[in-house]
Order: sequence, then C-alpha cells, then structure tokens
Amino acid sequence: MAAWDDMVLVGRIARPFGHRGQVIVNGSTDFPEARFAPGAVLHTRRGEQDATLTVAASRLHQGRPVLVLEGVETMNDAEALAGLELRVPLSALAALPPGTYYEHELVGCGVVTTGGQAVGPVRAVESSAGPTRLVIGSGRGEIQVPLVEEICVEIDVAGRRIVIDPPDGLLELNAQA
Repeated sequence: MAAWDDMVLVGRIARPFGHRGQVIVNGSTDFPEARFAPGAVLHTRRGEQDATLTVAASRLHQGRPVLVLEGVETMNDAEALAGLELRVPLSALAALPPGTYYEHELVGCGVVTTGGQAVGPVRAVESSAGPTRLVIGSGRGEIQVPLVEEICVEIDVAGRRIVIDPPDGLLELNAQA
C-alpha cells in the first residue's frame, strides 16, 4: 500500500445516507462515476490507523456520490466513518489530456510573472462559482488568479513553476481584498 502522504484526496465521507449503512461523499474528483465505481478500493486513516474500504455499489444523488461500502451495514457503521478522507494512490489516476492538470499537481508550484516577479506558491485551487482560480499565498496576503490560458501562460508541473501574465491591477486588487 502507498504511503498516506503519497496518495491523492478524492473525497470525504460527509454523513450516513438512509438507514442501511450508505454514506454520502463530498467528492474531490472530476470523475466520480469512475472513482467510486463498484470494486473501487479507497484508503482512509483515523488517527494513525490506515484502512481500506471497497465500494460495493454507488450512485449519484443531487450530484454527490452515495456509496454502499463492503462491511458497512448500519447507520451506526456509516456514522463512524463521517469525516474520513478517501484517498487513492497516484498510480490509480487516469492520464489527463494535454493542458489539463490534477489539483495536487498545481498546489505547491511557485508562481512568477512574465517579468520575473515572484508572486508566491499555489496554496489551493478553487472552482466554486466562476472560473477555476489558483489561490496563491504570499507576504501580501491571498491572491486569486483565474486559471485560464490568457493569464497562466506557462504551467510546468514537473518543474513546479507557473508563469502568469496578469492583467493590469489584478495582483494589486487581490492583495488588498
């Protein structure tokens, strides 16, 4: 089994769903049907105790996965899992088309402008309401940069570097917010 820190977060168990041991998941994947398909093995950790859960059945309910997990048969069993992260090894991830990236590949990359000014490291990637944004931490505060080709002109995940060409005022606007 891969080391916990070498695995990728694909979701978090939110709560029980119904009375028969099903759980609803807050997914962190663009591929919920494949990631949570029957037979999928998911890794969890409670304290220092690692465990695996196998998906017996799944469906989407209002856009979120509802899972039947092997050995989880009652609402009490499901309640005991609430809050646990669900991870998979990097090797379980599908290859993406050119120009697309997994969130974990972008987090930690250093961001610089085309003029060579260091902006800071990517702390998170947000995709709620509007275009996906890089959240960059720096000494000036949090800066959010839209993850679009016109601004993010070079993304080198192997070199852990992103070059941006921000429109006038973007960095200053975000730094003051």
